[in-house]
Amino acid sequence: MSETSRENFVRLAEKRVARAINDIRLIGNLSDRSNYEFSDTQVAEILAMLRNEVRACGRRFKASRKPRRAKDQLVGRQLS
Repeated sequence: MSETSRENFVRLAEKRVARAINDIRLIGNLSDRSNYEFSDTQVAEILAMLRNEVRACGRRFKASRKPRRAKDQLVGRQLS
């Protein structure tokens, strides 16, 4: 049986989100100062890079939404 695009999305999203969370936890393991030496600047750079990538991901999902019809909008707001 062929997989639908929704099923494919769910299957891939579950794996990729789990992998991303695991990798973020591994980055967090670098915070052990008894094993690693780092500066506050380096930590700030890492966190900024992660935040930027999450924002970029959100923008890609937002941009992929189907645009609303013009008659359903009034000055940029959706009509109820």
